[in-house]
Amino acid sequence: MNDSAGPAPEFPQGGQGRQPVFNLPGILTASILLLIAIYVVQVYVLSDELREKVFMFGAFVPARYIYPLSEQGLEWFTSPVTYSLLHGGIEHLGFNCLWLAAFGAPVVRRIGALRFLVYWLVSSIASALLFLVLHWGEVSLLIGASGVISALMGSACRFAFPPEEGRIGGPVHLLPLLSVTEALRSGTVRVFILMWFVGNLIFALGIPLLGDIGAVAWEAHIGGFVFGFFLFPLFDPLRRRRARF
Repeated sequence: MNDSAGPAPEFPQGGQGRQPVFNLPGILTASILLLIAIYVVQVYVLSDELREKVFMFGAFVPARYIYPLSEQGLEWFTSPVTYSLLHGGIEHLGFNCLWLAAFGAPVVRRIGALRFLVYWLVSSIASALLFLVLHWGEVSLLIGASGVISALMGSACRFAFPPEEGRIGGPVHLLPLLSVTEALRSGTVRVFILMWFVGNLIFALGIPLLGDIGAVAWEAHIGGFVFGFFLFPLFDPLRRRRARF
């Protein structure tokens, strides 16, 4: 990856020009359509037997890793990523697609399509890792893109919500990268993180908030958020554009 961000971009002035109603980056639109297509196929095309096999090999299962690698198939390597493409219901899918569009857009515009694909792969593994540690040896199925979405939320906190007193104008995705300390100086970031962790604590206590979307894997959410918040600079081509306060 190129460490240089090139010349500082010029921010557009005013609100000239017509903007499309749905202005998502192409790779993000394709990702959402892929999640929807996979769900439609698994629900309306596959037989019950094939659907069960898809979840058996595609979902992340901690119990898989207590057995020797010699007794495993490719799912040992692929399921830490493929689980993020599967969803257990239309509510689960719809909720994740909405949040993916909201928090994925600024991150994708900042890092580009190729880095986003790598980001998805690594953040899904990071989310599954904490789930694995906290559920070691259990036959628990982890599915859904919420771990990746949580990582995107964490990453957005590093540039999309700068401290109010030092906010710089221009497109959100081009704002300077904040250090961890600078990000936490923002009241907006602190409130967002507090509410996010409180919400996941409620999920951990088993209190339903979102209707019938099944058990919420708060462990994967936290693993993803921590990854996105602390390691986003590894993916950020604009990381040398630091904030000036």
